[in-house]
Amino acid sequence: MNSSMDKAASDTNLLETPPSYVFNRAKRSWDDDMIRELDDFKKEMKEMMEIFSGKQAKEMQQISLTLNEIQKSNTKIENSIAYVTAQNEELQSKINMLETQAKEDRKYITLLENKLEETQLGTRKPNFVIKNVPRKNNESKEDLIAMAMCLSQSLDCKMARYDIKDIYRVRGKTNEIQNSPIVVETGSTLLKAEIMAMGKAFNVKHKTKLCCKHLGFKTQEDTPIFIADHLTPKASRLYFLARDLAKSGAYKFCWTAYGKVYLKKDEQSQPVTVRSEDQVHQLMIRN
Repeated sequence: MNSSMDKAASDTNLLETPPSYVFNRAKRSWDDDMIRELDDFKKEMKEMMEIFSGKQAKEMQQISLTLNEIQKSNTKIENSIAYVTAQNEELQSKINMLETQAKEDRKYITLLENKLEETQLGTRKPNFVIKNVPRKNNESKEDLIAMAMCLSQSLDCKMARYDIKDIYRVRGKTNEIQNSPIVVETGSTLLKAEIMAMGKAFNVKHKTKLCCKHLGFKTQEDTPIFIADHLTPKASRLYFLARDLAKSGAYKFCWTAYGKVYLKKDEQSQPVTVRSEDQVHQLMIRN
């Protein structure tokens, strides 16, 4: 019984051995395949990495070249900016210098203008102007002297022929202007002041104001005439602006005396001497 069982066990062992042998051979074959596949994968990955590294190296080289170009370009731009900045600073310095010089020049020009104004004012102080006098045909200097002498007689003012240093009619801007002013240059500021004062008094006392008949005209006798200061171009401009200011109601009185222009708000206020256009504009703003 036992021998039969041992034999059976032995037979069983014999039967089990071949399958175990076959299994071991299959395992070794699978491992070899895995190793080969792994080697192939490693080889493939290596090739891919080499290709990638090569591409990356080329790209890095290209990027490096591009960066170098950008750096060179940036350097050029920085140099250009530095040059432009230096140029701007130089130009700004020149502009500041020119502005300073211009301010000094304007001050000097203003000083010269004031000196010229004072000189012109001094030469015109003894003069007076007769305005709105019709021009005669073939008018001569003798005609103008006769008008001035007739005016002095009408005003009962003692003025001799030798008191007139010169007399002339101002040239108009166009030939169409017939009634341009007549300038009478006298030898005395006092005589000029007396004529102007008596002219104002005459217009106050008489209903018939000064007109051409008081100059000896036989025609156009009723044409009104006016006696005024012989103003400089600057003073004439200031007088024009000051009258506009007075017309606006800001000032009640506007007049000239000895070539200067004055404004006054009312009878109680102090007169204001008008010296510049800016001053007129400031007075207009304040009021």
